[in-house]
Amino acid sequence: MVTRLRRYRQIADVLVKYGFGVLVEEVIPGAERLRVFRRAPEEKRSVYERIRLAVEELGPTYIKFGQIMSTRRELLPPELIEELQKLQDRVAPVPFAEIRPVIMEYCPNLEECFDIIEEEPVAAASLSQVHRAVTRDGHVVALKVQRPGIVDLIETDLLILQSLVTRVESIFPDLRVYNLQGMMDEFSVQIRRELDFTQDGANAERLRRNLQDLECVKIPRIYWQISGPRLLAMDYVEGVRIDDVEAIRALGLFPEEIADTGFAAYVRQIFVDGFFHGDPHPGNLLVTELGEIVFLDYGIVGVLRPERRRVFVDLLLAMTRKDVAGVITALGKIDVRINPADLDAVKDDLYLVMLDYREMKLERVNFAIAIRGLTDTLRRYHIRVPSTLMLMMKVIVMVMDVGTRLDPAFNFDQRIRPYLLEIAAQQRLSPENVTGAVRSIVDAAEGLLAIPGNVNETLKTLSEGTVTLELENHDLDRIVGVIDRTSDKIIVGVVVAAIVVGSSLVLRIADIPVPGYVSVLATLGYVFAVIVGFYAVYNVLRYSRGLRR
Repeated sequence: MVTRLRRYRQIADVLVKYGFGVLVEEVIPGAERLRVFRRAPEEKRSVYERIRLAVEELGPTYIKFGQIMSTRRELLPPELIEELQKLQDRVAPVPFAEIRPVIMEYCPNLEECFDIIEEEPVAAASLSQVHRAVTRDGHVVALKVQRPGIVDLIETDLLILQSLVTRVESIFPDLRVYNLQGMMDEFSVQIRRELDFTQDGANAERLRRNLQDLECVKIPRIYWQISGPRLLAMDYVEGVRIDDVEAIRALGLFPEEIADTGFAAYVRQIFVDGFFHGDPHPGNLLVTELGEIVFLDYGIVGVLRPERRRVFVDLLLAMTRKDVAGVITALGKIDVRINPADLDAVKDDLYLVMLDYREMKLERVNFAIAIRGLTDTLRRYHIRVPSTLMLMMKVIVMVMDVGTRLDPAFNFDQRIRPYLLEIAAQQRLSPENVTGAVRSIVDAAEGLLAIPGNVNETLKTLSEGTVTLELENHDLDRIVGVIDRTSDKIIVGVVVAAIVVGSSLVLRIADIPVPGYVSVLATLGYVFAVIVGFYAVYNVLRYSRGLRR
């Protein structure tokens, strides 16, 4: 069991060792009680190299954090990213006597499960180590076993990191723009997932299903009957590292074909399946003697929903076309917020990036230049982007790097564009898009069909007198005045109409004798009504012209 105080002391000692004593005094609470001392940094090493060495010495939690941060090119300087990508997750193996109890949690009687378990591990990392074994039915398997005590250490480190992040943001308010707390929360979820090996197995199974029709890609099968949260059993696969060009040639294979296979596999994972292997460093990619590429380590995966995949395709197409407006539009579709005051400057910087991209003579590195230029621009203006976008870009850069090692003539730009155009065309006619279009049409039709019913319901409500109007006080006097004027006009109109009708009747009566003055009055009333009528029509026309002006 690792206590927090003891772990604080270990962290402080490592940071001081690599010349970060000032940071210890500022950030670690009670540093004076930990009895740490400043030491001068080694002159021969840069600050970024010392950060990487300190992270490696701090252990698994910090190594994993550094590996994940190596994807955040929009946040960190390129020199630091380069160092973080060198982080090595290799440690001395744990003796098999300490590993055996973990295996026995899932196989209480080892002799009933295995004919052989090799006590010497074939690989050892900070979270686990791998032992080769042969099951009773003859299958050669790799046993990925969690290191004892690692969960307690990581949980302690997570508590410390959460505390340090909170303290850093309070001491250095300017750093809040980087959303350190959000990154810490995301990292906590990620590393806890990696501690659950059933999640690794589920990721492997999904990749295996998605890529099963690609003959040159192999994902080891998981043996669930002897697997669990701390033990994962899978097919043992032998091969050479994908970046070992000479070893690949020694197998009688062509590195150029391996580059094409790996490239096609990643394009398929990212833009078609929306579920991709997120850590394609050469140690996690093997090549078998049959020319198959084997994917290992499924703790880090990327997930892209269909709508995100469409936007990412548009983004990469815009970058290959040197289309700055298209890049800005695509970023906006994934909720990337650019300060309006910075928008013109961002566009100018992206335009310069595209110019550099266009003018590069070594075309094979063009797209890497464009991606790095984009991420540098995002970092310069403190623009936050979804972590999935940065993971995808990291994967693309790593795939390009491996591709150029295998095939110096590998041109990512030329190869990616036909794939993207085809995928974009397919996405427009995809079942999801068709279903969405049909749904929109159906919704519109339902809305149109509902109009008569809504009108009928409204009229019914009006007829029942149950409509309630809420009036603002400042409008009430105006409305009362309008009503008064309108009622006056209606009364005048009714009176005039009555006079006209009455006078007309009197003047038309021929059979009944009437006094002469009655006829005179009827005539005068008729004339008066006509004059008033014309005057009313004149007023109405004049008011209408005033409104139009």
